[in-house]
Amino acid sequence: MTQGYGLQDKVVIVTGGAAGIGRATAMRFAEEGARISIWDMNAEAGAATLADLKQMNVEAMFQLVNVADADAVEKAVADIVSAWGHVDVLVNNAGITRDGQLVKYKEGVVTGTMSDANFDAVIGVNLKGVFVATRAVAPHMIKQGHGVILSASSVVAAYGNFGQTNYAATKAGLIAMTKTWARELGKYGIRVNAVAPGFTMTDMVAAMPEKVLEGMVAHTPMGRIGAPADIANAYVWLASDQAAFVHGTTLAVDGGLVLGT
Repeated sequence: MTQGYGLQDKVVIVTGGAAGIGRATAMRFAEEGARISIWDMNAEAGAATLADLKQMNVEAMFQLVNVADADAVEKAVADIVSAWGHVDVLVNNAGITRDGQLVKYKEGVVTGTMSDANFDAVIGVNLKGVFVATRAVAPHMIKQGHGVILSASSVVAAYGNFGQTNYAATKAGLIAMTKTWARELGKYGIRVNAVAPGFTMTDMVAAMPEKVLEGMVAHTPMGRIGAPADIANAYVWLASDQAAFVHGTTLAVDGGLVLGT
């Protein structure tokens, strides 16, 4: 364990923590000696990540939680507080995509649209899920007089992305919620920030065609795709006292992608 950021025994919730950036984030906090609760809808991946966390000799739990389900979220938070007494850090990482053009139009005919179901599904997890989880955790943080809330935005919030009306809207909305909560919760000693990753090598990205990956690299001034660890390191720093006066901001971790777009 590195334990260089003063996070020993802190209680950290990572939503969507079973795979990808969420898993890397959970593991990185564990390296700092934190106690970790991972929330996910993938029970198999959650159990595997939990097993890896426990091999690191940290206290950890996996909770099968749909962040869009307010009752399930409230119960999960209550269970954590019952077991560990408090919540120090919430990382709102869970997110989904349901891509599609607003309207597909070919030879004078509408051939497809983004469905209400796909729009609502992404809003439910990516935006409402962050609202629900933060609303459940905030009262506990207010009572204890401290806490950190971190949310996963995206560079698409800044410049949009073809076929991602729903996803881009949620990621832009998270920035607005972050700024609002920073105004509301700062007086209670709660810091609220967001992270905006660029192209990051998750399983989903790794499965893309080579030409697509080459295009991503070409648009990134640092000349590479990000690693989940790059995002996890940003979360750990923002959660630590080394970022004690960083509040209400969105940290781009994108290799300069927005600049190169």
